[in-house]
Amino acid sequence: MPAAAPTVNPRQAGRWPRRRLALWGVLLLGCVALAGVAYRYAEDAAIGRLRLSGAQRLDTYAASLEHLLSKYDFLPGTFELNKDVIALLRRPGDEALRKEVNVYLEHVNRLARSTSIYIVNLQGVTQAASNWREPDSFVGDNVAFRPYVRDALRGAPGGFYGVGTTRGEPGYYFARGIYQDGRMLGVATVKVNIESLEDTWADAGGKALLADAHGVVFLSSVPEWKYHTLAPLTPAVRKELEASRQYVAHPLTPLGLRTVRALDDGARIVAGPPPAAGGPMLSQSRTLARRNWQLVYLSDLAPVRAGARAAALLTLLSEALAIMLVLYARQRHRLGRQRLRAREDLQRAYDRLESLVAERTASLQTMTRELRDENLVRQQAEQQLRKAQSELVQAGKMAVLGQLSAGITHELNQPLTALRTMSDNARVLIERGRLDDARANLATISQLVERMGLLTGQLRQFARKADAMLSAVPVGEAVTAALFLVERRIAQERVGFRMSTHPRDLYALCDSNRLQQVLVNLFSNALDAMEMAGSTPRELVVDAGRDGARVRIAVTDSGPGVPEEIRTHLFEPFFTTKPQGKGLGLGLAISEQIVREFGGHLRAESPPGGGARFIIDLPRAD
Repeated sequence: MPAAAPTVNPRQAGRWPRRRLALWGVLLLGCVALAGVAYRYAEDAAIGRLRLSGAQRLDTYAASLEHLLSKYDFLPGTFELNKDVIALLRRPGDEALRKEVNVYLEHVNRLARSTSIYIVNLQGVTQAASNWREPDSFVGDNVAFRPYVRDALRGAPGGFYGVGTTRGEPGYYFARGIYQDGRMLGVATVKVNIESLEDTWADAGGKALLADAHGVVFLSSVPEWKYHTLAPLTPAVRKELEASRQYVAHPLTPLGLRTVRALDDGARIVAGPPPAAGGPMLSQSRTLARRNWQLVYLSDLAPVRAGARAAALLTLLSEALAIMLVLYARQRHRLGRQRLRAREDLQRAYDRLESLVAERTASLQTMTRELRDENLVRQQAEQQLRKAQSELVQAGKMAVLGQLSAGITHELNQPLTALRTMSDNARVLIERGRLDDARANLATISQLVERMGLLTGQLRQFARKADAMLSAVPVGEAVTAALFLVERRIAQERVGFRMSTHPRDLYALCDSNRLQQVLVNLFSNALDAMEMAGSTPRELVVDAGRDGARVRIAVTDSGPGVPEEIRTHLFEPFFTTKPQGKGLGLGLAISEQIVREFGGHLRAESPPGGGARFIIDLPRAD
């Protein structure tokens, strides 16, 4: 009888496969969970490094913005020092004065490289502007609705970013009141273009934007984001912006930044609008308290998440490899060495990844440190420049004092010696009873004292601070008084001097003392030019006469003359052709300013016979 076949329990037959499936399921879930932990760890670590880099970028951008704006903070306050600006605000109907102020503002605007400069009266009407020559000039515009004008009229320095209502050009407006004797006369406004920062931000990488107190983006490295809002505006804010016309015709629609996850220290992970295409970004911000602005820096998280995915994938591959190695180890002992090499390869790859991330972080830190060092060097250079200019001015002052001291000492030495001798003689004559001779001596002493008084009186009159009043000044007497201060040098250097005045009773509308200062400067420059060139013969000619309703005073020398390329720079401050230590280059610039304040002008030309000729043109007085 055949043996009976062994019986198998169906439930026992399926037990081991089910256990193995459960073990594999648990192992798979553990691998996925570990990969998720690796993903989060790699993402958090990369975001931390990205936050450090973003914070450094924010600090750099904020510093560069404040540095750019701080260069113009002082400029509006300087216009109250200009007498023509004060006079125009007091006499708004003087069109000649308005043109003078327009030309002055145009010149200052060109030197300062600002967008525009204009002067506003207390009613908010523009009285003068640097763009007065343009068809859309600001002159006559009413800007009283602008917040910066309202702030300045209330006595607080105004600062405001907005789009221009005339040309549509955006810029930052500096406004400050113009005062005289504690009374406000108007407001000075300077407009500066800060759009160049956008190119700097775009070149540095990342996405940066600057928003005002209402959340309106007015600067951005992404052009499509400008004049959008970080959040929807309330009706009250929209009404306020429409009243001030800060952004004119821009619709100010929301930018569409959505917060995905909030981090500490105000950082967020957001999904942005195009061109970010809704991708995740790290948002970091700085509040610029002084301007009430918010600077936002957005870092693309695509590389971070790609690195995190690579870490998770690497973890999964490592787990899979480990499982395979365990399985292979159970089957083949020789696979142990291969497993070790594979682990080493994976470790090198991970180390290389960490090394690349560390190198990138170090590079960003080095760039930030170099930017800080560059700013420090620039500040030190500016301080050294101001110090050098101060030392040059002081050296010039000491040189002038030395020349005056030497001249006064020489002129007073002989009268003082004579006074001492004659006073001694008078005492002896009185002791001997020769009273008539003593009286003659005393009369001579009185004449010498009067001569010394005339000498010091001329010097005191020249050194006296002139007032701002213009009067009828006899031109001949002014030339004679100026000649008195340089006649010793003319005699020593054997310079031939000729003067002619047609007619003799010629009067100019100016200030006598300040006109003498201009003439002394022109005489001294002519003597210096002839001395340095070794001119032979040396002649100095002054010719004064009428030219219609004007007075024309010409000072001509026989020196080397003034070339055309130098003549265009003669009246610029600190420009000089003299050797180092012989002058600061301020004399002609100050003289030109004095003559211009008289309502005249000073120019240079080359006469046909050679040399140089400076012509003072002044209003004629009866």
